Amino acid sequence: MFKILQKTQLSAVVWEMVVEAPLLAAHAQPGQFLIVRKDEEGERIPLTICDYDREKGTVTIVFQPVGVSTSKYLELNAGDSFTDVVGPLGRPSDLLEMSDEELKSKKFLFVCGGVGTAPVYPQVKWLHERGISADVIIGCRTKDLLFYEDRMREVAGNLYITTDDGSYMHKGVVTTVIDELIEEGKTYDHCVCIGPMIMMKFCTLTTKKYNIPTIVSMNPIMVDGTGMCGACRLTVGDEVKFACVDGPEFDGHLINWTECMKRSQMYKTEEGKAMLRYQEGATHEGGCGNC
Repeated sequence: MFKILQKTQLSAVVWEMVVEAPLLAAHAQPGQFLIVRKDEEGERIPLTICDYDREKGTVTIVFQPVGVSTSKYLELNAGDSFTDVVGPLGRPSDLLEMSDEELKSKKFLFVCGGVGTAPVYPQVKWLHERGISADVIIGCRTKDLLFYEDRMREVAGNLYITTDDGSYMHKGVVTTVIDELIEEGKTYDHCVCIGPMIMMKFCTLTTKKYNIPTIVSMNPIMVDGTGMCGACRLTVGDEVKFACVDGPEFDGHLINWTECMKRSQMYKTEEGKAMLRYQEGATHEGGCGNC
């Protein structure tokens, strides 16, 4: 059992939990993920490690209740426990493969949106701890969905926030901010973009025209998290990869985005039906719920 030490609502739709897991905390690295199971009957859900404390023996996860399993996480509070927390899984960020000299020679840009802000934070924090500054862009539809602003300001060199509706800071999407920074004379050698599939696709299209190497996280298409189900198969250049065992981070300029976006919709119907059963309980009689 893995005890939940703290539960916090970060935004209108995003929650954070600090979980006691000493062995996982001892080995976790930025870019990796965990598989979490609420109880014996629970579904195994892959969630990014958004922070870890080796001394306290804790890992931090962030989730947005969308399907039945993540919605059930809301039933848990500090003092309760997850039946299983497995990890760390996946390959660490490619930043960890660079020498100190190489890291200090590069100008980094991080772009995040939605719950993608969570996995970006540990990478920016890791660089900050080594005296390396990075620019960060956070994008969200509206101010109510923004989280980790204060934490990100503590570790980022410059933080740029944009909202689709203009309710906070810059009005527009993340690609507009990238264009504006380049027009101002900013240059970047390495970009990491994590967020909704559509955002990552257009971010890579934007950075490609500026010849900025860009890494993306394909966590959104993972299901099983161990390479057994094959649901996270994707094409990277001329190679077939699996997000959970070969990633989750890949060269965004080489990904077949059309294929990935179709794959991300594979279980939408089944997830919708399961959510209706969960919400309606004993009154559920099947069907789509639209009639």
